[in-house]
Amino acid sequence: MTDAEGTGGGLAHRVPDLGALELLLAVARLGSLGRAARETGVSQPAASGRIRSMERMLGVTLLERSPRGSRLTAAGALVTDWARRIVESAEAFDAGVGALRDRRDSRLTVAASMTIAEYLLPGWLIALRTERPDTAVSLRAGNSAAVARMVLDAEADLGFVEGLGVPPGLEGTVIARDRLLVVAAPGHPWTRRREPVALAELARTGLVLREPGSGTRQVLDAALAEHGGLAPPLLELASTTAVKAAAVSGAGPAVLSELAVGEELSARRLIEVAVDGPVPGRALRAVWPRGARPAGPARRLLALTRPGR
Repeated sequence: MTDAEGTGGGLAHRVPDLGALELLLAVARLGSLGRAARETGVSQPAASGRIRSMERMLGVTLLERSPRGSRLTAAGALVTDWARRIVESAEAFDAGVGALRDRRDSRLTVAASMTIAEYLLPGWLIALRTERPDTAVSLRAGNSAAVARMVLDAEADLGFVEGLGVPPGLEGTVIARDRLLVVAAPGHPWTRRREPVALAELARTGLVLREPGSGTRQVLDAALAEHGGLAPPLLELASTTAVKAAAVSGAGPAVLSELAVGEELSARRLIEVAVDGPVPGRALRAVWPRGARPAGPARRLLALTRPGR
């Protein structure tokens, strides 16, 4: 026999499976193949066949069968002793993995872009809390680029981003769609115009904007690139709430998520400005590291974001 023949196929082809070893241990303890079969939940013919298969695999006789029952051979007693150690190690392995699952399921770290963190995620987290009251959830908010980095660096179990596509190194799924609106405070000249604002004029005008790296800024940069790109901003702010507050105060027009300005539009603290041309919408996505589909509470939170859940 060559070395390749003696070791080929790995342990799975030379060591009986756990079910067979548990059956052998039951026979040794109960002294009867029939009683061992009943305890392990298989038929007696299936149990007998499993023992014979194990004997062929190992090349030794394990049991002496008689009308009075089944008795371990000398080789069978040795194999049973080794089998007991393997089964005990497997039980320890199972308990350890169970503890890891419990620890994973006891906490969840979510990273989300500002709009999603402020206007969508609270409802999803309340629903998750109802289902999993023992899961502690930590939320980290930032722009879409920062969220992508947190997920890639394993600082968050699941991320939510806005923008043009799935960031490099991640996988994702669209969980909602959002529309961007041009808004200004009452009294701004754009709110009194009869004709809509052209995209070229929007590009030339200083706006109150989110910082580079935000989903809103990415989409707006791409939409106005053919019109010369964005003019230098009047203000560049790090959150949707700050941009909205500046626009309401009359600092200048802004481009904001429809999700963020519903209350201000209803109260007429902001006015939607008509635009001559499509202001792009954007997809809102859940993201995770490529090849690592969400599990545990992250998987359940992802399910809660889907319409009709």
